[in-house]
Amino acid sequence: MRPLKDKISITIDSDIVTKIKDLAEADDRSFSQYINMVLKEHIQKSTKKTTKA
Repeated sequence: MRPLKDKISITIDSDIVTKIKDLAEADDRSFSQYINMVLKEHIQKSTKKTTKA
């Protein structure tokens, strides 16, 4: 079963959107998939930093 997902609305600077679209395409992912992946990686790294301290 796929994980549940929520639809959200956020505002992102245009230059960031362009760069994310380019990176997502290069990684053969959708824009949403790429943002989700980046956020998960960031959360994992942040969690590791706070648990080491």
